[in-house]
Amino acid sequence: LDEDHYDLEKVKKRILEYLAVRKLKSDMKGPILCFVGPPGVGKTSLGKSIARAMDRKFIRISLGGVRDEAEIRGHRRTYVGALPGRIIQGIKKAGSNNPVFMIDEVDKIGMDFRGDPSSALLEVLDPEQNYSFSDHYIDIAFDLSKVMFITTANVLETIPPALKDRMEVLELPGYSEDEKMMIGKNFLIPRQLEEHGLSKDDLEFGEEAISGIINSYTREAGVRNLEREIASVCRGVAKQVAEGKKEKVSVKTDMLHRFLGPVKFFPEVAERTAEPGVATGLAWTPTGGDIIFVEATQMKGEKGLTLTGQLGDIMKESAQAALSYVRTKAKDLGVKEDFFEKADIHIHVPAGAIPKDGPSAGLTLFIALTSLLTGRPVRSDVAMTGEITLRGLILPVGGIKEKALAAKRAGIGVIILPQKNEKDLEEIPKSIKEEMKFEFVSKMDEVISLALEN
Repeated sequence: LDEDHYDLEKVKKRILEYLAVRKLKSDMKGPILCFVGPPGVGKTSLGKSIARAMDRKFIRISLGGVRDEAEIRGHRRTYVGALPGRIIQGIKKAGSNNPVFMIDEVDKIGMDFRGDPSSALLEVLDPEQNYSFSDHYIDIAFDLSKVMFITTANVLETIPPALKDRMEVLELPGYSEDEKMMIGKNFLIPRQLEEHGLSKDDLEFGEEAISGIINSYTREAGVRNLEREIASVCRGVAKQVAEGKKEKVSVKTDMLHRFLGPVKFFPEVAERTAEPGVATGLAWTPTGGDIIFVEATQMKGEKGLTLTGQLGDIMKESAQAALSYVRTKAKDLGVKEDFFEKADIHIHVPAGAIPKDGPSAGLTLFIALTSLLTGRPVRSDVAMTGEITLRGLILPVGGIKEKALAAKRAGIGVIILPQKNEKDLEEIPKSIKEEMKFEFVSKMDEVISLALEN
């Protein structure tokens, strides 16, 4: 497992535990694991490594977009062109009854008038039932209990609860910059050199160059785009070698522009938060974490609060709660009592084309409003996340590791988190904990001194 994948200790530990139990009890039923994580973190390739480590055949099917129940259970033989379902076809192809069977994209299964494939999967993935799986085409019970099923998904929310209940979920979060550096050096670069017919005598990457690609040309949780950019550099060098230029190319940061074009991503936190009313928040997305900016401004008028930026209902309610709390604290903040009757407040969350929702921006909305009304800018090295209440409490939120990785990528130095999320620090890589400061708060009033400039 270590040969093919860097880190992912939790998953490797679970596989070793399974093999240990298997050694003690040979007739044990196969586990049903579900790898959940953003694209490019190695879910599918991990399945191949598990099969190799266990010396078993590997079968992979993808169920993304499948809407017909017959894809799982097969067609009855009376139909013209009838075939067994994808499960039995895979077992036949493997030629054994105990392969590692990977079912990709279970979160993207559809349903229509032809049936519900996710319900048909319940029989396949339930250890209590799958010893007698019935395929319509074969029409006799087949024992799937020795098969090790592994499913993959990008998000858990779209998997039906009954199906989720039958699987053991193992989350594969995104990688930190240090982890991507190790993966790039030890796995991606050697693979791309081999695929492009190059050797170490033709091309080498400096550590600064790899770091430059990670920070300036990719912004992702996985490593797929990193591999693409490395491949682009390899193609450029392969062209030179094919033309007869034999000298070795050592890629440095200042050469990346030649191979990859202009820089795609810039760290822009400092400029965005230099004036009062702009705060940096942290968001979880299916592709990992991201930073968001909450902008607040005021003008004369009597319309109250205006919200823009494709905000969902939960986020709109968080903004209302933040404003109500600020109004109750107006005297402490030095804001005139009649200010809210004579002023409009407009909150915008760029980018306007991307829909946003969820309760975790509540704290950022509160700080943006406080910054606007007190005239104190938010510190440019601070980002925050947390749900708020009207009593001034800060409630825990999810996706802490992904948010911390996003903050690190954006050059943030301090993250403000709810007190009850302190337990989630265990998931965050040691290198990030050493480089960044984590402040834990339970009340909204505590955040003002941490987040705003004096």
